[in-house]
Amino acid sequence: MSTLIGKQAPDFAAPAVLGNNSIVEGYGLSDLKGKYVVLFFYPLDFTFVCPTEIIEFNRKLSAFNELGAEVIGVSVDSQFSHLAWKNTEVSQGGIGNIQYPLVADLTKEISRDYGVLLEDAGVAFRGTFLIDREGVVKHAVINDLGLGRNIDETLRMVKALRHHEEHGEVCPANWNEGEEAMQPSPEGVADYLTKHGA
Repeated sequence: MSTLIGKQAPDFAAPAVLGNNSIVEGYGLSDLKGKYVVLFFYPLDFTFVCPTEIIEFNRKLSAFNELGAEVIGVSVDSQFSHLAWKNTEVSQGGIGNIQYPLVADLTKEISRDYGVLLEDAGVAFRGTFLIDREGVVKHAVINDLGLGRNIDETLRMVKALRHHEEHGEVCPANWNEGEEAMQPSPEGVADYLTKHGA
């Protein structure tokens, strides 16, 4: 199985509904150069697990933005379906007025390029990709349709990537912002494991 880790994220230009409910025709990663991007795929609008994830990303949007990260959602639905779902009250199964873009992958090309398209069903798995400021994929996780993702873990990975880039240190298992990381050397790992009783 091939992976996108360490490679340039496939760019795209597709219709999208923005946070202000305007529709643009050629939205893509090239618009976000110099920023971290959390690109996530979900199966379909007006479904079940998806709204919980989409709304939770929106709740944490300011935390992502404070780290210099933009959030983008993608499904195979049209931009008009996205807009209708945004205009449906949460109490009626909608997602409300979320403030980040939802991209319409009508051709399924974006989902296919990222390796998340479930061909038989014609929808995407729950794929999440963390893309650095140079457009390189640094983290990816793919869940089956019935398994909702952990948005806090996605946020933690953005913090870990920033820490690694800014300090040159590597982040050990379960690392959280403000905790000690380690130098990427035999001495660094020995020192860390000695201090932390591993």
